[in-house]
Amino acid sequence: MNATSDKDWDPGTYARFRGLRLRPAMDLLAQVPDLPDGDVIDLGCGNGAVGAALRARFPAHNLIGIDTSPAMLDAAREGGAYDQFHEADALNWQPEAPPALIYSNALCHWLPDHKALFTRLSGFLAPGGHLGVQMPRQYMAPSHKLLRKLAWDMFPDRFDFFHWETPVDPPANYARMLASLGVASVWESVYLQSLDPVKEGHPVRHFTQSTAMRPFVDKMSDAEADAFTARYDEALKAPYMVEDDGSVLFPFRRVFFVLTRPES
Repeated sequence: MNATSDKDWDPGTYARFRGLRLRPAMDLLAQVPDLPDGDVIDLGCGNGAVGAALRARFPAHNLIGIDTSPAMLDAAREGGAYDQFHEADALNWQPEAPPALIYSNALCHWLPDHKALFTRLSGFLAPGGHLGVQMPRQYMAPSHKLLRKLAWDMFPDRFDFFHWETPVDPPANYARMLASLGVASVWESVYLQSLDPVKEGHPVRHFTQSTAMRPFVDKMSDAEADAFTARYDEALKAPYMVEDDGSVLFPFRRVFFVLTRPES
């Protein structure tokens, strides 16, 4: 995972939702075809949640984890699935040799200019190699719209979304974007997630606080973040009704693609 602030990611907070976050990763991996010779790159490997699955699927390939977060890389090392790690930013990273697979789960929505990014990454691949990408496309859902609205209302000196554009396009845009780079399979899924009850606040806030909330609270003092969190908890009650047992049904949209580079 690539963080967008100077504060490091917290593997423990992120891992609380390992099962919910892992299912899209597995759905992406299931669509990756057989590989040519070359390394398998887990780009934005985070705490290594997908490492064991990548190792099991491609046991004969060297598995390399790439991430900007030292804390996440330390957590990934504990799993023992990877052969190597490199601390690097995906925008600047380049492989030492053409990889058979660049696998990127829930990273590229943090990165700008997807046309340039995916053109660059696909250009690194070995002939017949694959680029597999999964990104959340949740930005127009209440969970994310409320973050922007509240931040702009409470801290207009720090947040201005007048010219804001969603960082992830509809699937058809990626199909067009990738058409000249190889053969692409592009799809979108909406996962109806059941979020467990929490002791305080709203379950959706607990799900978003390790990811979507981070760029907001990183610009706030502790007191400001507490006030922002309280208002967000309250605002989430209307669009995400809490069930009798304290759980919440939370639809979450994600876009996927697997691009295969031509053999020659």
